[in-house]
Amino acid sequence: MAKRRQSGEGTIAQRPGGTWQARISYIDPVTGQRKRVSVDGPTAAAVRTKMKQARERLEAGGPPRDATHTVAAWLAHWRVTTLMASDPAESTRDTYARLARKHLETAPFGEISLGKLRPSDVEGLVLALRAKGLADATIRLIYNVLRVALDGAVRDRPLARNPAALVAWPGVKRGEARHLDTDVVTAVLRAVEDSRYYPALVLIASTGVRRGEALALSWDRVDLDAGTLTVAATLGRIGKRLVIRQPKTTRSRREIPLFPAMVTMLRRHRIAQKEERLRAGDQWTESGLVFTTALGRPIEPGNMLSRIKKAAAKAGVEDVKVHTLRHSAAVAWLESGVHIKAVSDLLGHSSIAVTGDVYGHTSDTAARAAIDTLGERLGL
Repeated sequence: MAKRRQSGEGTIAQRPGGTWQARISYIDPVTGQRKRVSVDGPTAAAVRTKMKQARERLEAGGPPRDATHTVAAWLAHWRVTTLMASDPAESTRDTYARLARKHLETAPFGEISLGKLRPSDVEGLVLALRAKGLADATIRLIYNVLRVALDGAVRDRPLARNPAALVAWPGVKRGEARHLDTDVVTAVLRAVEDSRYYPALVLIASTGVRRGEALALSWDRVDLDAGTLTVAATLGRIGKRLVIRQPKTTRSRREIPLFPAMVTMLRRHRIAQKEERLRAGDQWTESGLVFTTALGRPIEPGNMLSRIKKAAAKAGVEDVKVHTLRHSAAVAWLESGVHIKAVSDLLGHSSIAVTGDVYGHTSDTAARAAIDTLGERLGL
């Protein structure tokens, strides 16, 4: 039978089986509708405690109790609703969705009840990702995806608070970029000289542009008479599509000088491309890009990576990627005395600090040369 209610308590009644149940009604602040919530317990005191907790959550602006569905179910819902309607670039949304599916929705983490998710579960996830050998930056990004998704759960009220927000951001140890000496870079380029990717790889090795920036370069952004090019786009894969989009930062949009031999190579390359277009006839796709397939379409970045790996193996060099050529250019500039600000500008880094973190080292030869030179100038 129902018992007398204390102020603000709601209705408490003993059920036929001997257990107790309490109910209260409240106005949902999101929908404005009146709703009811009930809790069960073995004693009247137990349900009073639960109802007190529910009222405290309501007064704090949260739901009376957390959702019972799984983390995976919420993330799957978040991916096709909140994430799709958000402001980030399409490539960013695609990355977030991919990381959520691969690392957050899978067992055992994805099977945890959303309402029972605790900060220690999030910390356990970070440790599990490290045990898999994922890079620090990737783990930090996965954590960010989870945190953003759970913010959505708090907003939509399946959760009262975000447990990921109570966990410290995973640290990132920035490692020094792998680079090759200039003679090794030359050997690798010679090994790929018979490939259609050769001019693009030489451009990357000599200017430090990113792979996506080189593959998105259009002829209207190249001034061969002035010997310059302008980086204004980048090519990358979004799902199953190759997409050309604007660079992420303003400093990524930059003008870069070309050395004379590169200008000559690009002139020859443009003539060869025109000949390819004539041979292809109506099969040709006019993209306006400098580097294309034999039918004028954008080059698949993964194909260029495979080709340089084969060339590096042929040259007897291990662990070489397209990005290694960019790193090698940066290190060569710094060790030859080019000011770090100029190197940062050429690379399109967001700040000099990024350049210093990534390339904050010198070779033994460069270090000794610096010491010897200063010693001579001091007259000691």
